[in-house]
Amino acid sequence: TLGVRAQASCCGRASFAGRVSEDELADVPAAAVDWALGVGNPVRHAGLVEGEVVLDVGSGGGIDTVLAAQRVGPVGRVIGLDALPEMCERARAAASAAGVAGWCDFREGEMEAIPLPDESVDVVISNGVINLSPRKSRAFAEITRVLRPGGRICVSDLVVNDDLPPEVLSSGPAWAGCIAGALSEHIFCRKLDRAGLVDVA
Repeated sequence: TLGVRAQASCCGRASFAGRVSEDELADVPAAAVDWALGVGNPVRHAGLVEGEVVLDVGSGGGIDTVLAAQRVGPVGRVIGLDALPEMCERARAAASAAGVAGWCDFREGEMEAIPLPDESVDVVISNGVINLSPRKSRAFAEITRVLRPGGRICVSDLVVNDDLPPEVLSSGPAWAGCIAGALSEHIFCRKLDRAGLVDVA
């Protein structure tokens, strides 16, 4: 899903099966690949260009952060955000091993309270993490807040065709399995729209 804060753009959706090619993985440390728990490849579809500032929401072991850093180069910057300090440490190690640590920054924090100033990033990417938030509208509001005018987001995540039944929504295992937090596609897009993002595809 792509949302643009103030100007038009377009984006596609990646499938899990073909989410990262062998060419893309060539310069990614094995540890980052081993900890890759995402559902798609937002970096491939985000249209990143050299020099952009990118925020990776839910950076985990760092695979998407490293891939983004390779695209924006040393004149750009990539910020990985994760709620778990141990994942930030894994991602730092991955960035170092990939030779991109000089323009990567990892921060501990929540997507509902992003520890960055207003209008400070060009692009937000996220891979299989938005569905984990119990306050998705707040997460989208925070993403919109940190985007510069004309900035964009590219998200790979789980969506469902219809709203989930109450017994699934209240199931601990369904939340742990990233199912209960999945929104229907129309609600997901509506939340993006309400956050102030436009041209959602």
